[in-house]
Amino acid sequence: MTWTVYLSGEIHTDWRERIESGAREKGLPVAFTAPVTDHAASDDCGVAILGEEPDKFWHDHKGAKLNAIRTRTLIEQADIVVVRFGEKYKQWNAAFDAGMAAALGTPLIVLHGADHAHALKEVDAAALAVAEHPEQVVRMLDYVINGNLPAT
Repeated sequence: MTWTVYLSGEIHTDWRERIESGAREKGLPVAFTAPVTDHAASDDCGVAILGEEPDKFWHDHKGAKLNAIRTRTLIEQADIVVVRFGEKYKQWNAAFDAGMAAALGTPLIVLHGADHAHALKEVDAAALAVAEHPEQVVRMLDYVINGNLPAT
């Protein structure tokens, strides 16, 4: 079986690449999916495809709806959803994705630093696991897929 893991959340660091390369190194049978991570493309897809909007609300609204087609579909198809909350920006979309995974009953792994523990306590409570580093997510995947514990 190939597991589908959806990687949601912040787009400003290399956390996705670290999880993907770690999974490859371990030979895990995982296919990764994600939202569009090109910030400008994600923000402007609606007006690029459907036409300009003079009002920023409708500009964002068009893009959010198009992005939701991808996001909802991929989260619904995922075996596991990993949501990363970064240090610099508030990721409301990441919180929404975590809530959607929880509502669907899809196993959820939340990834964030210790400084976000209080702010994300409800999100963490809905998760089956909470990690601080991408490498911990790789070890979790190795365990849940293969039953392997890290060598001590």
